[in-house]
Amino acid sequence: MKGSLTIGADLTRDVEVTCDVCIVGSGAGGAVLAAGLVERGLKVVVLEEGGYFTRADFDGDEAKVFPMMYQDRGTRTSADIAITVLQGRTVGGSTTINWTTCFRTPDRILEHWRSVHGIEGWDAQTLGPHFDAVEERLGIHTWPIERINANNDVLWQGCKALGWEAKPLRRNVRGCTDSGYCGMGCPVGAKQSMHRTYIQDALDLGLTVHADVRADRFEVDGGRVVAVHESVLDRDDGRPTGVKVIVRPKVAVSSCGAINGPALLLRSGLDRAPVGRRTFLHPVIAVPAIYERTINPFFGAPQSVGSHHFIDRGPDKVGFFLEAPPIHPVLASLAFAGFGMESYEFMSRLPHLSAQLALHVDGLLPEDDGGTVSLRSDGRLKIDYPVRPFLAEAMHASHKALTEIHFAAGADQVTSLHHPMTRMESKADIAKLDERKYGSLEHQIFTAHQMGGCAMGPDPATSVVDVDLRHHDVANLFVVDGSVFPTSLGVNPSETIYGMAHKARDTVASAV
Repeated sequence: MKGSLTIGADLTRDVEVTCDVCIVGSGAGGAVLAAGLVERGLKVVVLEEGGYFTRADFDGDEAKVFPMMYQDRGTRTSADIAITVLQGRTVGGSTTINWTTCFRTPDRILEHWRSVHGIEGWDAQTLGPHFDAVEERLGIHTWPIERINANNDVLWQGCKALGWEAKPLRRNVRGCTDSGYCGMGCPVGAKQSMHRTYIQDALDLGLTVHADVRADRFEVDGGRVVAVHESVLDRDDGRPTGVKVIVRPKVAVSSCGAINGPALLLRSGLDRAPVGRRTFLHPVIAVPAIYERTINPFFGAPQSVGSHHFIDRGPDKVGFFLEAPPIHPVLASLAFAGFGMESYEFMSRLPHLSAQLALHVDGLLPEDDGGTVSLRSDGRLKIDYPVRPFLAEAMHASHKALTEIHFAAGADQVTSLHHPMTRMESKADIAKLDERKYGSLEHQIFTAHQMGGCAMGPDPATSVVDVDLRHHDVANLFVVDGSVFPTSLGVNPSETIYGMAHKARDTVASAV
């Protein structure tokens, strides 16, 4: 039985739908879960706030892609504007615009969850078969080191010269042509994102997808979700058209991520204390450098080398891991801290630019509560994320580590993205970084990994869902996405979410 995909423009009058399971969100969690439930013969409806796009839409035009496929048209930030939040808004979620890096959940993180947060049944042995299944379906494999681009080779060569650990990364691709445009949707269809894999699998078996619709709230009565209320959105301006959709499911699932998910629960009156708290971002800093040789950081497989050399800096310090992002003109100009002629000169040297990232592992220290997602008085979501002293210390250390890597790899000039910038032309200049401040609004900070906010755990006082991902108070409501993580991961989160959703299939199905 073929399913159906309806976009907002097709919905011109109010609609009411019944189903077995309604899933809000079509990304890494919602897509894998939906495919498994449809395979079991259930009637499933997936709701997606973003639009449905295919490779025909992915022309590499950054000016079009950010408004089209990123949350808040690519301008989402923390409330103090200190942290830029990069997050997908399309069928397939962030898997459509991510950089393909895949890791299984580290054993040390699973053990931390067990020993500190009381989470049983989430060990490597239990998760192994689920990871095996999604790795097979998504073609996850280690990228050949001989195919890394020049930007990733900077990280590879710099780490090797310093004697630091570095490895090629695993990517969910088949037939990759090294275009380098993963962040704008794969133009050749090689990236095994959700709209090409699990969503399509489920559509072939009867899934219903509503794109361009925003889930406004869960209607809860008698401790159960009785309806999901949606607003149809205009594709061009993102505003409600006035058309409403009501889905009446036997089971409801929030899979709309660690920012929109807590906001949805709060709008639904499900505001038990932990909702929106302990939100983690893997806060990112970047250090660019100019090389005499040509780098062309906008071409070639992005983020294909990583280093976890600094992942464990001891029990009282925040660890970090290192990766190499793609650098395209719009992204580079957004990240750059300067203005006017300074910006012009920086951008004119883009072919010789390499940028390296440090992602900080938040939530592991006892005093690290991360940030908070809440609602403003007008109902819009708000992200607060304080950069506390222990995280600022880690950012200082990571700035210095990335600068060392650049010089070890032969950079002519290394620049910190402070306000104003610090320029360094030799290893001796690294000491200049000791004179700078670190934290909110001191330098550029980004996040592409949002986690937490609806933590799982056995204690309703400190968690939103139990270890089976069922809401503590609402019997037929599950949360299946990265918001259930009680800490960040220290690796890119997509595969953990794939595996978690694969594990949740039987539990959710049995609740129908």
